[in-house]
Amino acid sequence: MTTARTLTVPAPAPEAAMNYFGAELAFEVDPDDLVRDLEAGQTDGYVIVETRAEEAYAQARIPGAINLPYRDMTPESTAHLDNQLVYVCYCESINCNAATKGALKLAELGFKVKRLSGGITAWIAAGYPVEGAGQTAGIRCAC
Repeated sequence: MTTARTLTVPAPAPEAAMNYFGAELAFEVDPDDLVRDLEAGQTDGYVIVETRAEEAYAQARIPGAINLPYRDMTPESTAHLDNQLVYVCYCESINCNAATKGALKLAELGFKVKRLSGGITAWIAAGYPVEGAGQTAGIRCAC
């Protein structure tokens, strides 16, 4: 009998899976959870952060997001931020790592962070609303 490719590497013990997937959820939020919060007006405790360049923010952004390009994050540029809040960073897509770089910089500066899975591309693909110039076609990294 041949072992299925899917099972060539055995699944982890349930405890290991709990640790792994629990950690993943601690670091990420998905677009569906975020849009449900926005629609319900549940925005206390976090800020949505567009980590790409200003032109990307002007083109299309998640409603209520602030623009803080990861390249510009310094102690001075983040001094106005509340370190009691969680900062949900996003960028273009899984093909862009501006959100990861932004989340890392904010964490290095002492802020609590999460990353939005899939970026604004996943957000738009799900049909969720955007603010900005309204040009959602051709969204690009712009970081």
